[in-house]
Amino acid sequence: KNMWALTSGSDFSDTHGERFSFSILRELLSLTLSSGVHSRILEGERMESSSELVPFPLLIESNYRACTIPYRFPSDNPKKATPTEIAWIELFANSISSFKKRAEEDETVPDAKVRAEKFAQRYGEILEDMKKDPESHGGPPDCILLCRLREQVLRELGFRDIFKKVKDEENAKAISLFGSVVSLNDAIEDPVKRVENLVRGILAGNIFDLGSAQLAEVFSKDGMSFLASCQ
Repeated sequence: KNMWALTSGSDFSDTHGERFSFSILRELLSLTLSSGVHSRILEGERMESSSELVPFPLLIESNYRACTIPYRFPSDNPKKATPTEIAWIELFANSISSFKKRAEEDETVPDAKVRAEKFAQRYGEILEDMKKDPESHGGPPDCILLCRLREQVLRELGFRDIFKKVKDEENAKAISLFGSVVSLNDAIEDPVKRVENLVRGILAGNIFDLGSAQLAEVFSKDGMSFLASCQ
């Protein structure tokens, strides 16, 4: 999530008990910014690769799937959505209005309001289809598939990144806080408390998610404070 992962701490002890200083990280960040390639990092653009995909070597099971929630069991009727699937479908349905609003404000897309309305209609229909038939649209549904279908509809309508504006704003805030957050963590002498502060920062950074209808509402009203989230 933007730059909060970087601004959440300054140093930690490795497996040999040696201290890793985030001054190195600061220098790397400085070099990155001065090289003129920082925009691609800060805008969160995904790096594409033509390399062959291989299993992540640190996984115990190479066939591991990220969705560990038991959406359904072998005994469940494949033609009937489970209560868990229904709950997740409704969760994504509740976020349609906030995504539609972001899409309407996308100045890079002609007729953004019209296209945003089409997005809301199409994605809503997909979710309703999956309630009636969980095997439709590549189902059964899980969080990853629901996200992928939403992104697919947005891109088909010309929306490349409806959150680019808020990403730019939050990245600018993160950069402005970087020095003070690192200094704060550097000043913590107790290694246990330093790690705790680091973990709090990491969690605070990941709380920021406009995919959540509730957090989107909070952000639109009051904004989001990184330091407050750490508490």
